[in-house]
Amino acid sequence: MVLLLAAASGLIVANLYYAQTLVGPIAAATGLSAGAAGLIVTLTQVGYTLGLLFIVPLGDLLENRRLIVTALAATAAALAVAAFATSAPVFLAAALAIGLGSVAAQVLVPFAAHLSHESKRGHTVGKVVSGLLLGIMLARPAASLIADHTSWHVVFAGAAVLIAALAIVLRVKLPERVPHSRTSYPKLIGSLWTLFRTTPVLRRRAAYHAGLFGSFSLFWTVVPLALAGPMFGLSQTGIAIFALVGMAGAIASPVAGRLADAGHSLPATAAALGLGIAGFALPLLVPGSRHVALALLVIASIVLDMGVAANLVLGQRAIFTLGAEVRSRLNGLYFAVFFAGGAVGSALGGWVYARYGWHAALLAGMAMPAAALLYWLGEALEHAAGLVDRQ
Repeated sequence: MVLLLAAASGLIVANLYYAQTLVGPIAAATGLSAGAAGLIVTLTQVGYTLGLLFIVPLGDLLENRRLIVTALAATAAALAVAAFATSAPVFLAAALAIGLGSVAAQVLVPFAAHLSHESKRGHTVGKVVSGLLLGIMLARPAASLIADHTSWHVVFAGAAVLIAALAIVLRVKLPERVPHSRTSYPKLIGSLWTLFRTTPVLRRRAAYHAGLFGSFSLFWTVVPLALAGPMFGLSQTGIAIFALVGMAGAIASPVAGRLADAGHSLPATAAALGLGIAGFALPLLVPGSRHVALALLVIASIVLDMGVAANLVLGQRAIFTLGAEVRSRLNGLYFAVFFAGGAVGSALGGWVYARYGWHAALLAGMAMPAAALLYWLGEALEHAAGLVDRQ
């Protein structure tokens, strides 16, 4: 069941990332300007954020399997619309809907936590998140390779078929999970602010990952544009190979889960944020050799992906200890906050790169995990003073 949940999470969340390495071709085909190209990624993330706030909390209210299958059916339909889109408004509307439906992945992750024993919850969540991150990382090279040999339309058509098939498999294989809550939907949504306001662990973990995920989104919005430009001159296949190497970062997920289970979340979080900063510092070394610059960029992508993978698991492990009856809402809030950071990062990255260039985009990306690390220092001081419980 853990393997199924991990694979399903990866396949679903991949929908958010197919467009990242295809920003150039999609923008050209739909008539979007270079400055507005970031909207291709941003609107998907905006849709995902809205779904996290208004759909994922239903996991605490409705039977989970039915909720997941319904969301996947809607996602398959939106992917089909994107596949045949020939104008910017149609594609961007489909991108928003793809983000909304893909929140099914964030109903599956609390499902895995629900099925796990407390002592191994971090490890189990780490395995599922590894699948989720592999989906993110495979989506980029797969989309580039398919688009290079066919077209970007085929990428979205294939994804529509894949998600429709997954909905059928999950309908057959998933057990039913009926939450105990009998509250109304308006009260459920109304409780989100109360949960956020009264749960300091959630606020901290969401802020840390908003900074890190914002930089991650900026990186993967800007880097494909730089790789295809005169600086590197790579084809879509070359960009795919570059993105494929970044998959190595997923190894950090189960390691982070074990560290969290052992009570080492605080130093592990600092290490993850430090990796995020390093991922932008390396390309700023700017050697004269194009090949050395490309090698540094490859290492930077792995380092950044490792930081994101580790910090995501550390955050989910911390919030999943707070109570099964609010787990879907906590997970939805957590993802909503950091995906908002991701939307800001991708929009900012496209704009800064178009207006000020490569180095400015790297500096903007570095600033986000650096700000999160400054916030982490406050928690570290509180721990040193014994003012908060260790997570």
